[in-house]
Amino acid sequence: MKLKFTIILLLLISNFVHAKYIIVTMDNKQSNHLKAYGVTYWAIEKAIPSWWLLNYKGGSFLYKYSEELQFQCSVKSVSFKIMNDNEALALINTIKSPSQNMDALELHKAPKIAIYSPKGNMPWDDAVTMALTYAEIPYDVVYDDEVLADGLAIYDWLHLHHEDFTGQYGKFWSSFKQAPWYVQRKSESEERAKKLGYSKVSIEKLNVAKKIKEFVAGGGFMFAMCSATDSFDIALAAEGNDICEPMFDGDESDAGYNNKLNYNKCMAFKDFTLVTDPGEYEFSNLDTTTKRKVKEERDYFMLFEFSAKWDPVPTILTQNHKKVIKGFMGQTTAFDRSMIKSNVLVLGENKEIGEARYIHGSLGKGMWTFYGGHDPEDYRHRVGDPKTELKNHPNSPGYRLILNNILFPSVKKKPQKT
Repeated sequence: MKLKFTIILLLLISNFVHAKYIIVTMDNKQSNHLKAYGVTYWAIEKAIPSWWLLNYKGGSFLYKYSEELQFQCSVKSVSFKIMNDNEALALINTIKSPSQNMDALELHKAPKIAIYSPKGNMPWDDAVTMALTYAEIPYDVVYDDEVLADGLAIYDWLHLHHEDFTGQYGKFWSSFKQAPWYVQRKSESEERAKKLGYSKVSIEKLNVAKKIKEFVAGGGFMFAMCSATDSFDIALAAEGNDICEPMFDGDESDAGYNNKLNYNKCMAFKDFTLVTDPGEYEFSNLDTTTKRKVKEERDYFMLFEFSAKWDPVPTILTQNHKKVIKGFMGQTTAFDRSMIKSNVLVLGENKEIGEARYIHGSLGKGMWTFYGGHDPEDYRHRVGDPKTELKNHPNSPGYRLILNNILFPSVKKKPQKT
């Protein structure tokens, strides 16, 4: 073990001889945390040697010096410092010391990113799309046609927009059934399902969910927020059962469908019960939105700390300049702790009220992360609310968690099988 550590250290040191470096620290002194991820993505694309310094000043970034990179930092208002050889070597020595809960991981390639979202959705409808746009990280938009045609094969990372995979149109029926946007969405969904050869939207969405699950199992990285988290697992668990009432699909649901759910098909959750009332704006009891009793000023969740050298995956996903993150609501706000599978890792929770906000797991060769809530900088986002301007929140710790996931595939780490 000692010999192995010495060899690794010598190899790292050899990379730091006769060169200058740029360091972007990600602590409270950073002027624009979110743009720093875009700078890092750009550096990886340009094949500039780059490292993620886990647990060092909020999860900082180190790069081989280039004038163009320095310019990128400057024009994007990202705080940086130029280091000489001795400074960089001393820093790497410190980080690699067995006594420090830190590590330096090289970033190898810029992941090819897809956003699963209806083509007509505006970018401000989705926190991840806003984060990518603000950070200036490129992405493609895909939807059911591409997914069902195996179009995910060319991507490394997939985000699920705030989707309803159960075929119940977000359960907006009670409040918005007469709204033009709801009528149009339902009509377009039915036309799409028919065009793709499915008799019902719910059956088509189930097959989309199964394709996405295959993408993860084959080595993809999947990130979902809000209703795309629980509705994804609900659709998988309900396979073979009609859980949609007539206003959604034109016929009655199957009797006793709550007793027929197969939780073995779920990626994250177990033992939940579906809400049978079509007028209730809720999918199941695993979401805590309607049962949480917490005031906005006391709504928060805490990130766990992990071992950088022994648990790099959760360490990467929780890099932040704050460990206590303010909460935010969504159709799916957070997850009941008792309904999370035992092999799922909780990254952030509010222990006081028994809910998990940020969870992670692996499937086959790939990994997934679920993040509850709609918009980290809009506490109670409602339909029709104005968009969030991320230029007003460049240091958002809630948005940083999203961007950790986006850069995550750049680190070549082999996931464990579940």
